[in-house]
Amino acid sequence: MPELSRFFGIIIRMYAEPGTPHHRPHFHAYYQNYTAVYSIDSIEIIGGEFPKKQQRLVEAWAELHQGELMENWDRLQNGQLPYKIAPLR
Repeated sequence: MPELSRFFGIIIRMYAEPGTPHHRPHFHAYYQNYTAVYSIDSIEIIGGEFPKKQQRLVEAWAELHQGELMENWDRLQNGQLPYKIAPLR
């Protein structure tokens, strides 16, 4: 699973399953022992859990990079490698 970004101890990754139908566009966030899945279109947790502070950081980052996340989603679903996305600073 390619890593798209890393900031404040949070790792953002996205799965690829070219040629097969996949769930709605989403990405995975990891922080210590927590994991969460976020939808890209509405920037909300659709699975897992995250501490509130890190959840707000991921949501802020995703809102800033929503277009890049969708582009990477499309690239991965078409068998292409994703681009790295700038971290939250």
